Amino acid sequence: MPDHEERREERMPTLQLRDVAKSFGAVAALRSGTLEVWPGSIHALVGENGAGKSTLVKIVAGVHRRDAGEFRLLGDPVDFGSTAESKAAGVAVIYQEPTLFPDLSVAENIFMGRHPRGRGRRIDRTRMYAESHALFARLGVGIDPRRVANGLSIADQQLIEIAKAISLDAKLLVMDEPTAALSGNEVARLFAVARSLRDEGRALVFISHRFDEVFDLCDTVTVMRDGAYVSTARVAETTEAEIVAKMVGREVAELFPKTPASIGDVVLDVQGLGSTGEFHDVSFQVRAGEIVGLAGLVGAGRSEIARAVFGVDGYDEGSVTLDGRVVPKGSPRRAIRAGMAFVPEDRRQQGLVIESSVARNISAVIRGGLARTGLLTARAENRAAGPWAARLQVKTSALDMRAATMSGGNQQKVVIAKWLATGPRLLIIDEPTRGIDVGTKAEVHRLLSDLAGQGLAIVMISSELPEVLGMADRVLVVCEGRITADIARADATPENVMAAATRSTSATAATKEPA
Repeated sequence: MPDHEERREERMPTLQLRDVAKSFGAVAALRSGTLEVWPGSIHALVGENGAGKSTLVKIVAGVHRRDAGEFRLLGDPVDFGSTAESKAAGVAVIYQEPTLFPDLSVAENIFMGRHPRGRGRRIDRTRMYAESHALFARLGVGIDPRRVANGLSIADQQLIEIAKAISLDAKLLVMDEPTAALSGNEVARLFAVARSLRDEGRALVFISHRFDEVFDLCDTVTVMRDGAYVSTARVAETTEAEIVAKMVGREVAELFPKTPASIGDVVLDVQGLGSTGEFHDVSFQVRAGEIVGLAGLVGAGRSEIARAVFGVDGYDEGSVTLDGRVVPKGSPRRAIRAGMAFVPEDRRQQGLVIESSVARNISAVIRGGLARTGLLTARAENRAAGPWAARLQVKTSALDMRAATMSGGNQQKVVIAKWLATGPRLLIIDEPTRGIDVGTKAEVHRLLSDLAGQGLAIVMISSELPEVLGMADRVLVVCEGRITADIARADATPENVMAAATRSTSATAATKEPA
């Protein structure tokens, strides 16, 4: 590139969007999207689910064409008609869950469609592996270019996508919720790579619901609300409270609206539950009106315990009793009949039929009771689903809308509505607000508090310690497959929860209080 062109790029934003609009039929997904990203910077894009962030990104990526507004890349007006055009222009988008070809090698995934060629136009694998290795060395990661992509962690898959972007000399990288499925060490490694790319002069857009990550990684933050631009500020010159207020259009004084509930009789009684290699000697009780939080580090066994209690997985020893009756192990159907409900961690893969309608998803578990003479009509589904969609304030124009088109927060509400429609006595909810914006988090928290107030027993699993401390009446801490502490709400602090989550099981065997 000539020197004068390099100087020209340095003086102008890599990406300019101004008053960009996009509608799908009568629905305005984006009313006025504005974003300006400069070379050598990491720019955060934040907003509630439904704020228009995803639509804005898809316009930049070439998935959608804008209806109105200005779109410039490196100073030149652009209008991508495909993702191929966007990539060719120097744009790369790294999604939360990359889609690699699982049966091909890492190097083949990086150079798909543009493999280096040798004699006779044959693929030069030696050169391809060498160039892949050089890309990973540049990123400071040790991924083997020859290994098959199948079985790689989400974190490694994202790094492969980044390596691909660098090989294409992408000037703009958009990272859409890249840390949602990563561990702390994986996040740290991803951030180190992002900073090195920034230092090379590339422009990055970082989309996240996690404010600690925004303040740790980003230089600038743009807030969107209701499909429109709200503000842009230097991260060092703003606060989390200011960003939250702009995102939701109001002050969120109470993110954890927990109200006292009357605690009743024991609903769930788990005694001596054990599963080889997963968890051991797990005993606890949950009472009517009580929210019991399961806290602990990733991999401690929290979700495994919940899945065994509900019958998704079996167990080797112990018992599960609901309202005084033993629940047979390994049978979710019998657990449902006994009065259990289970909202899984992965709502898209395990909680929803993503291509089905809102009404069909909400009525899924009770469908058998809706059929008449063996026939189930859409009208019957709508009649059953309507009140629950209204009660949970599911933001959708019609019950026949596909779940795939909804925001993450509304998808979570649909999953919760599906299980509440069964009239359960116990609700197990795993990561209730993962990937949900701050305003919708408060709505979900308020719903859980209201349900407890109505006498529902709730087991809540969360990796967000403030959520556990803010919502739980009691905190059960899980470490290495054992419950190492049972802490009352008044006594629960970040320090004592983390102490119990990180100590060895032998050290806690004598100190654990009974459930």
